[in-house]
Order: sequence, then structure tokens, then C-alpha cells
Amino acid sequence: MWDPRELQHRVKEVGADLRSVPYFMRKRGVLCLRLGPVDFRAANALKQELLARGGDAVVHGGAIAGTVYRTRVILMGTPGQLRSLQEKLAHMPYFGLEEVRSGLKAALDNLDISNWEVPLPGGRVLSLGRITKVMGIINLTPDSFFPGSRHQGPDGALETAERMLSQGAHVLDLGAESTRPGSDPVSPEEELTRMLPPLRAIRREFPEAVISVDTYRSATARACAAEGADMVNDISGLSFDPEMARTVADSGCALVLMHIKGRPKDMQQNPTYRDLLGEISDFFEHQMDLAERGGIPRDRIILDPGIGFGKTYQHNLEILRQLEAFSTHGRPILIGASRKSTVGIATDSKDPEDRLEGTLAITSLCAMRGIALVRVHDVEENVKTIKMIEAVKEAGL
Repeated sequence: MWDPRELQHRVKEVGADLRSVPYFMRKRGVLCLRLGPVDFRAANALKQELLARGGDAVVHGGAIAGTVYRTRVILMGTPGQLRSLQEKLAHMPYFGLEEVRSGLKAALDNLDISNWEVPLPGGRVLSLGRITKVMGIINLTPDSFFPGSRHQGPDGALETAERMLSQGAHVLDLGAESTRPGSDPVSPEEELTRMLPPLRAIRREFPEAVISVDTYRSATARACAAEGADMVNDISGLSFDPEMARTVADSGCALVLMHIKGRPKDMQQNPTYRDLLGEISDFFEHQMDLAERGGIPRDRIILDPGIGFGKTYQHNLEILRQLEAFSTHGRPILIGASRKSTVGIATDSKDPEDRLEGTLAITSLCAMRGIALVRVHDVEENVKTIKMIEAVKEAGL
């Protein structure tokens, strides 16, 4: 539910009269779905149909008079009111309303999904959705931004994996190349040299563990899948390597499809967005379509909005404040904010070593909002935080 500042910002963004904010405030405790620019006649029809059902729509102030040709729209209504609107739009095949109806139906259908069975190789599944689950980070690099997460060689990685699994980690995420802002890529050969021995050791010792590999290279993903990896965590969301979709499809691995703007070397050089949440959502839809064309069914995809990857501090906070914006895609959401600079700025903690409390606050937020998976350095502390939140959520039920 949008707070007053958020609602005023969105009303202004649409171009509506700001004097309408107090009126819309009375209706903010309902679903608010944003549409891209539509024909002004469609916008007027949507507003009238929702008003007739007890809902409303925010449109540009010039839409009624027709002084603007297209306008963004915020649909405001209960699920029942919006379902009724969707049904009525089936009888209104004009002004682009059929496309609106299709998108509205998909969004409402997806909002009803809260549990997922993500297929993994070998017939196993990763169950997500009832409670927030934890992905533990195992960095096989000498230069990751948080020194406490660096584990070089199979022995160190194996020890960390054992500890994380005993503490309640549901997924282990192995990464052999630092993708911190400003980092340079390593060679494909070096990535595999770092990745494969620990992967083999962990798979051998923990055959039932769910193992993810953090890579954007199809060759690395292919080699890791052959050694028992269950999931590919691609920070590029299939945008860096044109062979990645087919590789993941052939492997049977699940896919974490992350949003990024730019590349790690330059992604924090003044990233800008016209519509942050809308652009991330458009990226997800486009890349999921690409994944499906490459042979990856949507039920194997997890979405990650990419905290810190081509986003400013304010961008990251907006994503965290509006986590529900991505639920219309119908896929589980992963949030990876552990000890990142956003936590450091918010808590005045320059050293990543001092960012645990801020990270736990974000994990609490994610658990309250029903986020499926959090990617963290400190498994035990985050698992306990989620248990506390779940206890509060379940109290009296």
C-alpha cells in the first residue's frame, strides 16, 4: 500500500491534478496497478468503468479533454473490482483495451500465485513461497567486496558449505568472479579453475544440497552443470552471453534471472531510469520470453531485481520499498542486498564488516513481504531473523 508521499509522487508522475491526492488517499488501501501509456480514450473508459465498480483510476489531467493523446494509468481497486473490470473489457475491443484486458488478467492471475515448485536436475524440486528461504554466498575469489565471504579452494568452500547447511541454508551459491562495482572480469579459464574443484567437493559430500553457480558465461554454466550444479545465477539476466539460454535449457538447471544496467566495470557510473520499476519489469518480461524461446520454461525461473547492479542508493531503496511491484510476473523473487553499499549508506557503516544489522533489517522486510529467497553472507543470523518474522506472521492463525 502506497504511503501519502508515494501516492503524491505517482499522481504527479501521471500528470493528474495534485488537488486530487486527498481524494485518492481514501482509496489507497487497495491494489494499485500501473499501466504504460495508453490511448486517452482507453484511459477515460478505464476510469469510468472502475468508478462504476467503486474503484478509480489516476490518469493525466488532459485525458478528459483530449489534450493529451496518451497517458499512463494507475488502476485502483480491490481484486474483485479489477476482476470485474477485466471481464467487462472482453466486450470492449477498441482503443487498445483488449491489450489492457490481457495484461490485467495476467497480472491478477500472477498475484494469486504464492507458492512455487521450481524443477531441478534429477527430478528434484526447490519449494519456495511458504516462508522466505536463504541462499548462502560462497565466494571463491580473492577480491569480493566482503572479505569474510572469501573462500579459496575446495577445503575452505567445503567447510563453509557444511556450516551453512547446518545453519539452515536452502541453497548454496558459488561464485568465482567478483562482480562488485568497478571490477574487471577474470578469464573463463580462471573462473573454471576456481569453481570446479569446490563444486565437485560440495556435491560429493552433500549430494542433496541445492547448489547454484554465479556466472554469466555459458561455458562455465555448462561445465558446472556437468559436475552437479542445480541452478545458474546469471547477473546479466541472459544478456551477456547469447548461448546461455540454450545452455541452461539443455542442463535442466533452474535460472536466477537478474536485472542489471551496464556491466560490473561501469554499471555504477551515473545509472539513470525514467521509470525504474517499469523498466525492470519490462526487462524481466523480455528476458523471460527470450528464456522460453531458448527452451527454459517459466517454472524454472527466479527473478532478481539486482540491488546494486546499475542502481543508485535511492534506486535500491525504491526497489526495497516496492517489492510487490514484481509479483505481477508470477515468479519467485530473490533479493541480494547482504552487506552492500546501500546498507552502508543507510546505517553509516563504511566497512562491510559493520553491515550485518542493516542486512537483517532488509531480510525482515523481505520476510514480511513474502519474498521467496534472500541471498546472504551470514546464514545463521538471517535464518533466525526469518524465524522471528514468521512467528509474528503466524501468531493467532
